[in-house]
Amino acid sequence: MAIGDASSGGGGGSTAPISMNDSVDFVPVELGERRYEVLIGPGLIDRAGELMAQHVGEARAFVVTDENVGAVHLERLKQSLQGTDRFLGTLTLPAGEATKRIEALSKVCDAVLDAKVERGDVVLALGGGVIGDLAGFAAAIVRRGVKFVQIPTSLLAQVDSSVGGKTGINTRHGKNLLGAFHQPSLVLADMDVLATLPDREMRAGYAEIAKYGLLGDAAFYSWLEDNASRVLMREPDAVRQAVRRSVEMKAGIVVRDETEQGERAFLNLGHTFGHALEAWTGYTSRLLHGEGVSIGMCLAFRLSERLGYCAPQTAARVSAHLKASGLPTRIGDVNAETPADAGEIMELMGQDKKVLAGQLTFIMAHGIGDAFITREISPAQVLEFLRDEIG
Repeated sequence: MAIGDASSGGGGGSTAPISMNDSVDFVPVELGERRYEVLIGPGLIDRAGELMAQHVGEARAFVVTDENVGAVHLERLKQSLQGTDRFLGTLTLPAGEATKRIEALSKVCDAVLDAKVERGDVVLALGGGVIGDLAGFAAAIVRRGVKFVQIPTSLLAQVDSSVGGKTGINTRHGKNLLGAFHQPSLVLADMDVLATLPDREMRAGYAEIAKYGLLGDAAFYSWLEDNASRVLMREPDAVRQAVRRSVEMKAGIVVRDETEQGERAFLNLGHTFGHALEAWTGYTSRLLHGEGVSIGMCLAFRLSERLGYCAPQTAARVSAHLKASGLPTRIGDVNAETPADAGEIMELMGQDKKVLAGQLTFIMAHGIGDAFITREISPAQVLEFLRDEIG
């Protein structure tokens, strides 16, 4: 079934020898000399060494992973890399958002240097968004930049964080406030790994898929309303279509605005609120990133409706779909240790990377698939809105 204006799988002028008979889709990220491809399909971890040879050349790989992912997928990846004489070593870190800190970054950099990774070699991230962001940042700064390959193992990372070159870590001031733009040389989105993903992580990743429909493709969002259960039940065809369309949309935006000077900010729909909620919960398992984005998108649509930007009942449609998908839609849905405070959340929102001259930037909506950027919402309006939401 066609989704929006999604191109057919395998298009985009790929020169890779893998064909659609191998059930692999290609989405190119056309950044000139830094062009790379996102491969979407089954069995890609087992072919990682072969695929690196095709897309990255003679590079060797140092693997960064976490304890959960490594226990399930690392040995297969090592065998694939060793089979092509491309394995330099591995570092396994604790799982979870708390790892995305400067202490872990230092550990990754030291391990990469201990392994004598050269500029022509690769730091390979095997994991979700935390490992991808952390390993990518290390690749950006070791020897002033070495190559980087992503093998995203969560749905959220496959559709969002592994594509586009944003890398970074969290600080006590907020999320992703230290980082760099450093594009990968290749992304391998192996559909098979989703079979081992916990249901909660699958739902969290689905929030980012819904985001793409909400910000710019109403037809895709309507398709998701009809097919969310198929995606969440991991039906291969539905998951492939959802991942491919999401990656196509993100790739297009990244090509037009690589360093977020304008249009790329659309990708932060729901994130200004969501990141503040993550900080409020201490970046713990009480609120996963995708869950924060889900609440944030619902807040963005409710605020849009309240300010007259979009028609009545639009926000209700968004909330109903995300709630039916098993996602939180309100601040009160968060299992926090302390009661929510509008002033505290506002203060945390003030650390958002898109703040300009002290003014918050919001991604609002005129309707489903019709987002826009504004700096014309006053802090007083936001504070009153948050108080009503919490109350």
